[in-house]
Amino acid sequence: MSFPADIKGCMKDCILSLFWPRKDIVGFFEKHGCTKTEIASIQTEGENALRRHEIIDTLFGVLAARPDQGLGPFRAMLQSLLNWSHFDPYYFDKLRKLDRAAANKNLEHLRQRQEIRDAKIKSDRERRATQEAARQQPTTSLDQLRAEYLDLLANKISRQQRGYALEHILSELSRLSQLETTEAFRVNGEQIDGAVKFDGEHYLIEAKWQERAASNEPVYQFAGKVAGKLYGRGLFVSVNGFSGEVVRSLTMGKEIQTLFIDGEDLILVLEGHLTLREMIDRKVKAAQTKGLIYVNPISGAEKKS
Repeated sequence: MSFPADIKGCMKDCILSLFWPRKDIVGFFEKHGCTKTEIASIQTEGENALRRHEIIDTLFGVLAARPDQGLGPFRAMLQSLLNWSHFDPYYFDKLRKLDRAAANKNLEHLRQRQEIRDAKIKSDRERRATQEAARQQPTTSLDQLRAEYLDLLANKISRQQRGYALEHILSELSRLSQLETTEAFRVNGEQIDGAVKFDGEHYLIEAKWQERAASNEPVYQFAGKVAGKLYGRGLFVSVNGFSGEVVRSLTMGKEIQTLFIDGEDLILVLEGHLTLREMIDRKVKAAQTKGLIYVNPISGAEKKS
């Protein structure tokens, strides 16, 4: 995020109207995060010395060229200028090199511009919060989702269509459980079917509706996606369960990061025996206390593939 150009322009005017000697201008930058190397590139002495406004323009340019676009120093300088109250009597009153009225006018203009910007930031933040709150609200009931799921079981539509429908059902169940939900997305060429935030952690979701139990390859691929994320965690949903080998191979000698959910688990949630939040909580508990990734969320017993 770049520092706003209009605020920069006001800051330049303020610095120019507050400091007279070149060394004082440079000193202001030094006190607010400009490095010695950056300062050394500015010539302030001799016949080729930069003029006062050129020093300011050059150092602003140097800061803007940083990888972080100089946000830290710019904000530090802005904070100082917004609260500025010192006017050096030697340059303002004795030598009259600087004009107190002009300096105050520039400072007040800066404060007004920042007040306008603060109000816009607050308004934008509130608007985004309202939009996000609306997006996280469920759009259908549990009864409707159960009917939709049972229709999918009865109708032979394409695997891709059932996959999309399953993603929708999972998203709505998450919202009904008041879990923060992220829709399907792509990152670095990877397709992610969505994510939910549970107990402060974001769980990636893989939703599979195949004719047979999920086999090793898709599970391994998803486990690789999860492992490549910070403190990665995942929920692999396979309506028709999992092969016998994949459960053992994903836990033996490995850090547990992925939990398994099947069609039976979904029916339990859709029929109201427990919420999706409660189901995830019980599966997390089984993984953390027993090292199990495929359990019945009601009994807590390990499922046999």
